[in-house]
Amino acid sequence: MEATPQAPSPLEETQRSGLALGLVVWVFSLLGVLGALYARWAWTPHSVTVEGASIQHLFDVILAIILVAFVLVHLLLGYFIVRYRARGSESALYFPHHTALEVTYTAVPAVVMVALSVAGILLWSRVHAAPPPDAFVVEVRGEQFGWSARYPGPDGKLGRVDNRIQRPFNVDPEDPAGRDDVTSPEIYLVVNRPNRILLRTRDVQHSFWVPAFRLKKDLLPGATTELVLTPTQRGEFDLACAELCGVGHYTMAGKVRVVTQQEFDRWLRQQGRR
Repeated sequence: MEATPQAPSPLEETQRSGLALGLVVWVFSLLGVLGALYARWAWTPHSVTVEGASIQHLFDVILAIILVAFVLVHLLLGYFIVRYRARGSESALYFPHHTALEVTYTAVPAVVMVALSVAGILLWSRVHAAPPPDAFVVEVRGEQFGWSARYPGPDGKLGRVDNRIQRPFNVDPEDPAGRDDVTSPEIYLVVNRPNRILLRTRDVQHSFWVPAFRLKKDLLPGATTELVLTPTQRGEFDLACAELCGVGHYTMAGKVRVVTQQEFDRWLRQQGRR
């Protein structure tokens, strides 16, 4: 007669479950790391501004620290699950207090957080520094549901704005600086030059967001907000409104064209002939 196979004992089942759970934890940590790296380098557009490159560098440092902590924690977790799974009558050992260990796992995260906070403050101060006097100036206006821009004419000055005046871009007709301003649905910036973007809204709150710039700024009703950046690459980049602004919010997409100074000057002269 064939021997009847014996069912695994509860202890054996528990040991197998512990081994399987430990392997699941390790596989989960590997998939998590691969997913984070894929999202960073496959989905994230390349930064095309000086400020955006600094912001992206800080993000990458934070991501690296998080991934290292994530991997270490899950490697240890999987190891302890496998190493100390059920072993019959053997009792688990523990210690309620360990001064050196407690100081270490408190001090190390504290130092890292303080260092990242200081780096963030310094970066914030550089990104929000006052623009140089020779910065390229453009006013970008958001409204439900589109974008438009106003550029200074040959005098190099934008006309004064008065929100009480019901005219395009609310430009004061008494200000001579505004008589040669050029308005257009096309948004241009100049490469390798600081660009001062004045942001205004005609109606509700909007948000100017170009993912490739790594910068975002809200447009507030009745106020003028400002964004200063230096593009490092020519091209056409996606612009979106990052603030829920109404039923047509999903249609509020546009393009920002980064060109050379010569290309912009040629375009501006063509607008003057029309």
